[in-house]
Amino acid sequence: MKLNKYIDHTLLKPDAHQEQIEKLIEEAREYDFASVCVNPTWVSFAAEGLRDTDVKVCTVIGFPLGANTPAVKAFEAKDAIKNGADEVDMVINIGALKSQNLVLVEEDIAAVVEASGDTLVKVIIETCLLTDEEKVVACQLAQIAGADFVKTSTGFSTGGATVHDVALMRKTVGSDMGVKASGGARSYEDAVAFIEAGATRIGASSGVAIMKGEKASGDY
Repeated sequence: MKLNKYIDHTLLKPDAHQEQIEKLIEEAREYDFASVCVNPTWVSFAAEGLRDTDVKVCTVIGFPLGANTPAVKAFEAKDAIKNGADEVDMVINIGALKSQNLVLVEEDIAAVVEASGDTLVKVIIETCLLTDEEKVVACQLAQIAGADFVKTSTGFSTGGATVHDVALMRKTVGSDMGVKASGGARSYEDAVAFIEAGATRIGASSGVAIMKGEKASGDY
């Protein structure tokens, strides 16, 4: 198992500055991670820094609350892809799901999928705010809307990925979609536990610590 290729090396903090993004890119090159995951403002910078590698540039859409309209999320995705994003991680409309407005939840995801063309779309369902039943429905809607992955968490709410949630999401989507565990892997053991539960990608700011077999502190 090439653990490095499971990891989206992540820095999404609002106060992240250029030196930190440069370090993220350098580490991604050194460890040959699957991607770097950065806010949209850093996409073109990251794309330039990773141009001669197979490390992808991942960004976030409707982040972190998911409460924008479908049109805004679609525009944001198009803009990010134009700037060099290879993958987009969008946040669902959590309030719409809680309100049982499933049509809006599906339309919201579909708008980003359509705007993204062949670009990989991951759908963040923010598991810490949902019941198990809602997690299942969110995954089903992401699947119907044509997304490529479901993802547990933004890392900016009340909790991150759990083995239980990853297993539930994998059971729901079957083998057709990827499952990304984010905001919970701080050690090699954490990462392996998520993969064994069905994760095909790990979103973590502690990718280097994971690869070194160390335990990282932090909230993502």
